[in-house]
Amino acid sequence: MKKTKQLRELVNSQKLEFIMEAHNGLSAKIVEEAGFKGIWASGLSISAAMGVRDNNEASWTQVLDVLEFMSDATSIPILLDGDTGYGNFNNARRLVKKLEQRHIAGVCIEDKRFPKMNSFINGQGQTLADIEEFSGKIKAMKDTQTDADFTVVARVEAFIAGKGLKVALQRAEAYRKAGADAVLIHSKRSDAAEIEAFMKEWAGRLPVVIVPTKYYTTPTVRFKEMGISLVIWANHNLRASIQAMKQLSDRIYRDESLVHIEKSVATLEEVFRLQGVEELQAAERQYLPSSEPDSGEHV
Repeated sequence: MKKTKQLRELVNSQKLEFIMEAHNGLSAKIVEEAGFKGIWASGLSISAAMGVRDNNEASWTQVLDVLEFMSDATSIPILLDGDTGYGNFNNARRLVKKLEQRHIAGVCIEDKRFPKMNSFINGQGQTLADIEEFSGKIKAMKDTQTDADFTVVARVEAFIAGKGLKVALQRAEAYRKAGADAVLIHSKRSDAAEIEAFMKEWAGRLPVVIVPTKYYTTPTVRFKEMGISLVIWANHNLRASIQAMKQLSDRIYRDESLVHIEKSVATLEEVFRLQGVEELQAAERQYLPSSEPDSGEHV
């Protein structure tokens, strides 16, 4: 099944589904091997892996380069965290064209102004986009896609900006009418109260996606009871890798030796396996000469 169709089925599934964050080809492959049905290409994680801030400091073409490696390394669909679409409607529709070329299954864009600021930084200072302008962006993206199953998710930041339920519902409905395939309702509270209030009023008009990074103590079964379609575990591979690399680097720096860490890290053989070395070796046997050619010239 093509990747776009896979993502479409996840978003529209009658049961609660989950996708996991990845930020490069290696982490994407690990996510697939763990059993997840889809990948969240996190803007925060990709930018952090580049050593820059989640404020559109990495260009959209640099993000595309990362996505291409992620797509090539996996067979499950990728939903891109596309920030605000990297500009106006024209930038957003070109983004869709380029994502389809790389077999990316969908993109989520948020209703803030470019350049964006991460949603968990200075929430009251978040500036929301004009509803009509953002709706036009969604229309342009849907009009541009050539694959009917490509998914556009509209991320509603009203709660993040402190605007409340009424504004969240108003914006989500406008984006539904503009053609969005699903809405992502975002919250920075430590409980799921805002999400629950939204779901009661939304009444299943479109599939709803959530990112429970801040309200992680909410039992997952509660999301199912609310009628959530898709849960994104949004940045945890990145955060786990930071913790592991810091501890390892500190230990090696102190010890000036590898004796105490070698058995606690992945083997080189595992790295080679994830890189697909066996396939290359098989291909070499098929395509390279079985022995070195002699250096003499033949008449």
